[in-house]
Amino acid sequence: MSFVEVSRPRSQVALVTLNRPERMNAMAFDVMVPLRQALHEVSLDNSVRVVVITGAGSGFCSGADLEDPGRIPNIEGLTRPAIALRSMELLDDVIRQLRAMHQPVLAAVNGPAIGGGFCLAMAADIRLAATTAIFRAAGVNNGLTSSELGISYLLPRAIGSSRAFEIMLTGRDVGAEEAERIGLVSQVVPDEGALLEECYTMAERIIGLSRVGIELTKRLLWSSLDASSLLAHMDHEGTTQLFVRLTTQNFEEAVRARKEKRPPVFED
Repeated sequence: MSFVEVSRPRSQVALVTLNRPERMNAMAFDVMVPLRQALHEVSLDNSVRVVVITGAGSGFCSGADLEDPGRIPNIEGLTRPAIALRSMELLDDVIRQLRAMHQPVLAAVNGPAIGGGFCLAMAADIRLAATTAIFRAAGVNNGLTSSELGISYLLPRAIGSSRAFEIMLTGRDVGAEEAERIGLVSQVVPDEGALLEECYTMAERIIGLSRVGIELTKRLLWSSLDASSLLAHMDHEGTTQLFVRLTTQNFEEAVRARKEKRPPVFED
């Protein structure tokens, strides 16, 4: 049985499913190692324009597996401190891979996203949630820190520092309705069975747009979080816009399509 499944539910869409429902798709290394590999392979697949990540069963991802963490690869001969470093590096790689993917990544949060699962959802570009979704920065509840896998960087930028501090310092649950209200997710889908369909509808719109335009927009949105100033980022935006404008016929095609009252066909 594979703990990570990749399927093609729609043309140019890859669905990556964490497939360990009996453990609420917990982040055992037996799950995270194949997830890292699957994301890398999908990112290099040029037939894929949008990636959707979700969990099998009733949960998105319950975070660390407290009963069976699985096997960490390539740790022979290492001491416990070095093994700990390798384990965190592996988990961090999954978050970095989501950010680096050429395609937009949609998280279909179909249930609890706890601890590292919360971090996994935050690393996606867009989050849609079922009404059963729950977000919890669980580290403080376990006597640890809630700051892991980039969430103390990503969450304040998504919902503001005050809300992020309160959620992470209390370890409380954030339900789907609140998550939508504070901007943690872009949409709550009342019918849980329709969650993936909503993701595919959004994917279809993205696929109808320019591949290079979408990829560069994703890069710019992420790089804006690291920008040293508005001026520096505007220079970056301007260069990117000129690159697409001068090296493709996309703009001319958009003008023709409007005149002819048809959808544009961007060939980049």
